[in-house]
Amino acid sequence: MQDQGKMNSGPSGLEQIRAILADPALAPSMARTLNFALVEVEPDRVVFRGTPTADFLNPLGVVHGGWAAAILDSALGVATHVTLAPGELFTTLELKVNLTRAIRPDGPALSATGRCITRGRRVAVTEATLTDEAGKVYAHGTSTCMIMPPGSTL
Repeated sequence: MQDQGKMNSGPSGLEQIRAILADPALAPSMARTLNFALVEVEPDRVVFRGTPTADFLNPLGVVHGGWAAAILDSALGVATHVTLAPGELFTTLELKVNLTRAIRPDGPALSATGRCITRGRRVAVTEATLTDEAGKVYAHGTSTCMIMPPGSTL
């Protein structure tokens, strides 16, 4: 049997994410590639902000929905991550995104604000909204995540 003290040592999920916020060099490379970043983190709210560029255009001349899905997925995942106890892991089981407004590369910066709706022992449900500074909604997403106990692997 594993020693409970060793199993639960290390930083909590909130501490891990606050470390990334304090040192952007720790951020995953995909955020740099897609031109967005974590800008706020609290136990009940996380915010990513980004501006898509012309590099993300689809054949119709607007930003591909995958950009919105990626920034929302980041907010949704981090909204789960900040709930983790030391040693716990999570993985996304389901991601749903509603695209409600065209995103243009010459448009405003957008913020994905995520929060955890419910967190149980094994499942977390999160939601996030992608908005501009005026509060216009460009996309909304939800996620269901599986929580794994300390000692698990992905």
